[in-house]
Amino acid sequence: MADGQFWRFKVRYNIYVALILSLLLVMILYSLSRVGFFLFNRAFFQGMDANRFLTIAAGGLRFDLSATLYSNSLFILLMIVPFTFRFSAWYKVVLKWVFIVCNTIAFAANSADIIYYRFTLRRTTLSVFNQFENETNLGKLFFRFLIDYWYAFFFFLLLVGLLVWGYNKIRFEGPQSKKPWLFYGLNTLAMLVAVGLFIGGARGGFRESTRPITLSNAAAYAKEPNDVNLVLNTPFALMRTAKANVIKKVHYYESQQELEKYFNPLKTPTDSSRFKSKNVVVIILESFSKEFVGAYNQSWEKEGYKGYTPFLDSLISHSQSFKYSMANGRKSIDAMPSVICSVPSIEVPYVLSHFSGNKVNSLPILLKEKGYYTAFFHGAPNGSMGFDAFANQSGFADYFGKDEYGNDHDYDGIWGIWDEKFLQYFSKKMSGFKQPFYTTLFTVSSHHPYQLPEEYQNKFKGGSLPIYRTIEYTDWALKRFFQTASKTDWFKNTLFVITADHASAEIQYPQYNTAWGYFSIPLIFYEPGREVVGMKDELVQQVDILPSILGYLGYDQPYVAFGRDVFSAEERPFAFNYLNNTYQFFQGNYLLQFDGQKSIALFDFKADPFLKNNEMNALPDTVSNMQARLRALIQQYNNRMVDDNLTKEGSQLDVLSKKKN
Repeated sequence: MADGQFWRFKVRYNIYVALILSLLLVMILYSLSRVGFFLFNRAFFQGMDANRFLTIAAGGLRFDLSATLYSNSLFILLMIVPFTFRFSAWYKVVLKWVFIVCNTIAFAANSADIIYYRFTLRRTTLSVFNQFENETNLGKLFFRFLIDYWYAFFFFLLLVGLLVWGYNKIRFEGPQSKKPWLFYGLNTLAMLVAVGLFIGGARGGFRESTRPITLSNAAAYAKEPNDVNLVLNTPFALMRTAKANVIKKVHYYESQQELEKYFNPLKTPTDSSRFKSKNVVVIILESFSKEFVGAYNQSWEKEGYKGYTPFLDSLISHSQSFKYSMANGRKSIDAMPSVICSVPSIEVPYVLSHFSGNKVNSLPILLKEKGYYTAFFHGAPNGSMGFDAFANQSGFADYFGKDEYGNDHDYDGIWGIWDEKFLQYFSKKMSGFKQPFYTTLFTVSSHHPYQLPEEYQNKFKGGSLPIYRTIEYTDWALKRFFQTASKTDWFKNTLFVITADHASAEIQYPQYNTAWGYFSIPLIFYEPGREVVGMKDELVQQVDILPSILGYLGYDQPYVAFGRDVFSAEERPFAFNYLNNTYQFFQGNYLLQFDGQKSIALFDFKADPFLKNNEMNALPDTVSNMQARLRALIQQYNNRMVDDNLTKEGSQLDVLSKKKN
């Protein structure tokens, strides 16, 4: 009995137990704060029921844990350093005040958002400092807010009171071991374990395929778009946007009429043709540079060029393809909004920006209006890259990942289910869907470290770069997919769109080691049974996919898109992306580079693929024309992003407002 009491005594006052209890206290207060946030703003969360709120609260724990660890990082460090002075009276006083001050600041920000949210309808990010940097009466505003919204201030004081009360109940004594070698050995080991746990908790997971969680990941737990703001907490939003560039409004054009003369993302279809309820399948290939695809590089074969995609080459000969097809970004997370929502990433990836919670048009949302079932497929562990969150935000009805696949025997051990297996699963699942359906699949196997399934180690020989073997494998997996799909009842009633998320970092041919080559990817539209003339000598980009699909189907409602319908001759082909803090705009034969204030270079990228000759001074009219259109595009993008005006509803309200004024 005495021994049992002794050990309970020791565990109760162990410093690491005290650390865990302290952090748990903060987590509980974050959950209480979430309840308060909802109660004070319940008018903005209509139809909230218990199940919906429990999903939000459970998902919010990931973000609360991250915020708790970040805001208490100094406290944690002071608690885990393996020295005996941690147990002295003066040190405990320091620990107490570090804990209380750091968390008081965090809860002050969280509580302030209880009120500020109703003005912005989004969690506060670091852009708030830019917003108020020129205000001279912040002191008066602060005290006015304290008076007008006293109940939020009282709620904040309640949280701080509970924080202090709870911390005072947590005590620890020690050291437990009198032997120095044992004390320092065990505590050094405990410190290393604590650091590992800190990293995993702060980034939102331990898996190699999981990116550190950011604002956009909250969408995975949101049944309604504004639920994202309940899932998140303000300290997390502030910390996660600390290093992100802030998209700011620009005013190259003062007149809306002049702005829209050069570029207007609000598409208003005029074609009254009957809507075609055809299935749509979009396949996004991991790291598939156009450099790897022989059909795009036939003119170089005499120079020793070799392609690695025999199936895609054959499919392109029966598809609508384009000689100059571009990605709008260099990351997988750039591709998702570009392909699915026609929203590019400029300056900062959209899903990592302060505005990642904005409402967007998307293919799932728009096609749902026409009775489509929608689903997103990604063979990686659920949560990888935040794709499940973005799929949910984009309106997909269902998400199918590694968890739904349910057979780890086909898992590559790092990124996900092997492409061949998952593409067969993809085909089988679609055969069970009610038509019409819209699906998107993202492959995984052509990713570093470029592994192959054991049974195919000798089948694909590759070439000088390690990625070539996995490119051959995924191309073969695509062939197997189309062979299987061609036997289904939905195949002939389907438009297939095949593209890549971005170009690969593996580059062999110097032509692709250029400002245009870094973004060169395949983009093809294939409709079984429909013959095409051949590859068009045109520019096309990822953000063209949404308007092209809608135009092909005969969609008849307004929508917002930053690309064009490639099946229509109404808009002049163009492409744009962002590289090294420079905007790149492609039109006709030319690439214009623009630093945000002025044009800095103009190249004929077709005749001069290595971009050796800057023709800006020789062709001032071309520069002027392209710069005018690019400035309009940037202004439309930035200002609509800041104003949360990326949907047809927002644009129509904007038009009505201008008419009234």
